[in-house]
Amino acid sequence: MGKSELAFKHLPRTPAAHFQLYFMAAVLRLLKQLASSRENMKELYTTFPFLAEYNNRLVDFGLDGISLESAGAAWRQTLLDWEASAPGFLPIRALRMAAGLDYEALCLLVCTGLSEEEPRFGALLDAVQSRLHPGAPAQGRPTLGLLNSLWSDKEGKSQAGSALQRLQSLGLLAMTNPESPRQEWTFQVPAPVWDALHGEYQADQVPRIHFHPPEELSTMPDLILPDELRRTLEHVASLLDNGQAQAVVVRGPQHNGRRTLLGALARLSGRGLLEIETGETNPAIDGYGPHGPSNHGLQVPCLGPLATLLKAMPAFLFDLGPGETVEVRRLDGYAGPIGVVLGRSGGLTGLGVERAITLTLGIPEPSDRRRHWQQSLDEVAQTDLDTFSDQIRMTSGNIRRAAHLAQAYAALEERTAVSLADVRQACRVLNHQALDTLAQRLETGGDWTSLVASPETLAELSALESRCLHRERLKRSASPALRAQLNPGVRALFSGPSGTGKSLAARLLASVLHMDLYRLDLASVVNKYIGETEKNLGQAFARAEELDVILLLDEGDALLTQRTSVNTSNDRYANLETNYLLQRIESFEGILIVTSNASDRIDTAFQRRMDVIVDFRPPDAAERYGIWYLHLPEENAVDQQLLRDIAGRCNLTGAQIRNAALHASLLALTDGGVITSEHLLDAVQREYRKAGMICPLRRAPRPISRG
Repeated sequence: MGKSELAFKHLPRTPAAHFQLYFMAAVLRLLKQLASSRENMKELYTTFPFLAEYNNRLVDFGLDGISLESAGAAWRQTLLDWEASAPGFLPIRALRMAAGLDYEALCLLVCTGLSEEEPRFGALLDAVQSRLHPGAPAQGRPTLGLLNSLWSDKEGKSQAGSALQRLQSLGLLAMTNPESPRQEWTFQVPAPVWDALHGEYQADQVPRIHFHPPEELSTMPDLILPDELRRTLEHVASLLDNGQAQAVVVRGPQHNGRRTLLGALARLSGRGLLEIETGETNPAIDGYGPHGPSNHGLQVPCLGPLATLLKAMPAFLFDLGPGETVEVRRLDGYAGPIGVVLGRSGGLTGLGVERAITLTLGIPEPSDRRRHWQQSLDEVAQTDLDTFSDQIRMTSGNIRRAAHLAQAYAALEERTAVSLADVRQACRVLNHQALDTLAQRLETGGDWTSLVASPETLAELSALESRCLHRERLKRSASPALRAQLNPGVRALFSGPSGTGKSLAARLLASVLHMDLYRLDLASVVNKYIGETEKNLGQAFARAEELDVILLLDEGDALLTQRTSVNTSNDRYANLETNYLLQRIESFEGILIVTSNASDRIDTAFQRRMDVIVDFRPPDAAERYGIWYLHLPEENAVDQQLLRDIAGRCNLTGAQIRNAALHASLLALTDGGVITSEHLLDAVQREYRKAGMICPLRRAPRPISRG
């Protein structure tokens, strides 16, 4: 006995050595069952000569001359003593403590995976099982009948049943053939679990589960955070370590360092991070929306044991819509803290987040954005960091992605320095990837000289431009009473009849601000299923905030309609959509433009939430003349008196003037290339015919040709 104890002491206290000790314990258990006599043992070694190698290893450990019965007991005690003296992290020991497993259950687990480690055990197991169940198909893995036989007492009563149930409930064992007779059920250890038992694990072994060891995670000093949040994190880390908090929830936009923050917290406690991208529901996580189950969760029942074996903090990544709630249960087989990543919407419930601390990561301030640009760009590429950080309000992750793309665009032109144009082009690529399914990008260009409008309208547009340029500074310079009510969002309502320049003004605003303009596609957003419209709207607003684009809600009265009395269930759900949109517009941190031809149909609550309201009225005669002047080519043969008559007598909108100018240009292309008065009269009368109205101009009859 003493010899076996001494033989263990030379082993390094490593996860691999610990696993090998349990592996040899399983081999001992198998040999004890198969070799009931010396003759039987000799026959066994003749048929399966590889067993002699394992026998020699047992002899090297000091078990020579000890009966298999005594050897099993000696091995058990010495292994537990060796384990107790190991100072570092041992995955199997951690699993035993977190899941409440005993030595026998762990031996059974490893015995089930013998052929995973040593394929030659597969033939041995099939041979033994064919004697127990003649005709049973070869599986290469132990059956329930064999495991019951290996773990039976002197009276033949199996001790494996409860251990098998526990291992299955933890996801450590999976049945491969439930359709077979009960005694022929075959069990398998999932590959990720088997590797983790060794102290090894491949990063992306399971789809949608990503493991990051501690050395790959950021440290707290590496994080770019507001000072107040950094001070809070120091307290959060201590609360997680002493068990006063069991979960940390990080809310905020996508690509904004939420997972990085959780990783730093995990590393601070000596853990890795196990990211779980949620999808289908599973025993650990069940999701419930406002009207029934939601599609969130993951079918990986061994999450708890896997996190324990890897010494990692599990982090669940949810993308919940408005009104959706997900239940996070405690992970069986895991006793440490968990992390949850959420967006702006959605709620959590369940024992897993019973004592949770919530942190919110907003879009970085300009000074922090500058540090992100500085870290992301090569030193030679850093040309105008102040401009990048001041003019582009993006999440930290999108800054880093844009920086890499911008350097690629600069390299295409054989430049090392990155320009603002490179950054804008990189941002456009990110916008395209994230927004094109929900909104349509509109071409922009020009400045305010391209718009003819009343002085009052132009003054309001100038005020809107100023509000957009200083949207972050405004909050910092406001009084304390106002500061608490402000966010960096700008909400503008463009109201007026069709064709008065509302959409053009939105394009020009985007152009002078050097921002992309996306028009919300109502066909993609509005959904007949309850709750889906709010979810689509939430995603569109969130992506616009993260990427710093202007969002255009064209003909917004279709969504911003007045709430009605509830007479039917449809009325109730329509009001719910309106209420959600009210709240989301108020909390929106980007630039939103709503256009409407009938502002009287818009709920007054929406109008109160607008920072700027710009009225677009039909142009007067002088304005119509200015619009004609902008839309006609410089080289034309139009009589100026006729043009003044058209501007004064033809009450056309800006859109109608644009269409008439285009049609006149088309007529000119087939008739010499220069617009004449005749071309212009034809185009104006065509616009009146399209509108079903009579043109006030009377043209002289054309002379009859007598040729």
